[in-house]
Amino acid sequence: MTGTPAPFTADDYQARMERAARAAADAGLAGVLVAPGPDLVWLTGYAPPAATERLTLLVLAPGQDPVLVVPTLEAPDAEKAAGAPALTLRDWTDGKDPYATTAPLLDASGRFGVSDNAWALHLLGLQKALPGTSYVSLTEGLPMLRAVKDAAELERLTAAGEAADATYEEILKVSFAGRRESEVAGDLAGLLRRFGHSQVDFTVVGSGPNGANPHHEAGERVIENGDMVVLDFGGLKHGYGSDTSRTVHVGEPTAKERRVHDIVREAQEAAFRAVRPGIACQDVDRVARAHITEAGYGDRFIHRTGHGIGVTTHEPPYMIEGEEQPLVPGMCFSVEPGIYLPGRFGVRIEDIVTVTEDGGRRLNNTSREMTVVH
Repeated sequence: MTGTPAPFTADDYQARMERAARAAADAGLAGVLVAPGPDLVWLTGYAPPAATERLTLLVLAPGQDPVLVVPTLEAPDAEKAAGAPALTLRDWTDGKDPYATTAPLLDASGRFGVSDNAWALHLLGLQKALPGTSYVSLTEGLPMLRAVKDAAELERLTAAGEAADATYEEILKVSFAGRRESEVAGDLAGLLRRFGHSQVDFTVVGSGPNGANPHHEAGERVIENGDMVVLDFGGLKHGYGSDTSRTVHVGEPTAKERRVHDIVREAQEAAFRAVRPGIACQDVDRVARAHITEAGYGDRFIHRTGHGIGVTTHEPPYMIEGEEQPLVPGMCFSVEPGIYLPGRFGVRIEDIVTVTEDGGRRLNNTSREMTVVH
């Protein structure tokens, strides 16, 4: 297992904030406004102590020092953030207008990128204070802001992938038949935490016909001999995500089940081999989808081939038709084709992949062959 990585420094956060301001200028935006959530953590290392209706907002603009607007009662926590030395704190007290504090920091006629999870309450407050401003979500305006990972981020993603792999190897040792899906899901969550995850985001256990629902939540169905079982699990380790899927079979599979599993495995392998700098995200999807379509199951591959991963387990870029963003070294995303046969079973195989200078590298390395469990 990879050891604990060195923490990010104020210089790291300063570089990210400068990068965001430059990206905003390149996109024709006046700046970036970041509310509490993953973008704020990535840019500053600061996560407010709890969800609050009080305005907290990072303001980044080209040629302007970063400013974090915070409630006075939360300023001491903000001052302790690793990125705090690289920015200016501006606090406001209860009873005062936080938008009056924020407005002077903004171009009164500018168009700003806003983090996706900003409260409508605060965005409307800014619009009222500055009616000449306009806004676009960061996913739309700066979709690649967090997409290209540096070496330190790749180290964390690699460690998260190793922990997910170790979890899979251990889950193969437990009993499946005669146990509820929720029990196996509990095993997965416990193993992820044992191998260093601080947060478990999902533990999908889709047995038999439940496997035909890609986002089935583990329930009370008792797993039976003869079931195909989709396992999809992940979360955060060292602040970065894991996400892997494997499909196992309880007892010996039929020839039909083996064939469907082989088709998905072959599609996943072909899509992985297509990964290289310069191709469009949609090309990864096209390769996987073409293989499954040629095998006669195109209408049963009902989701995108992949999604980005970083400080959240789902983020841009997306491997889907229409996404023309070229792959760049350092991008990290899932490659996870699937086939779903309603009322019968589903198969999904997923690895996290990072783009290298001349291809791709898997961050998940457990066997993708059909595995029989008991």
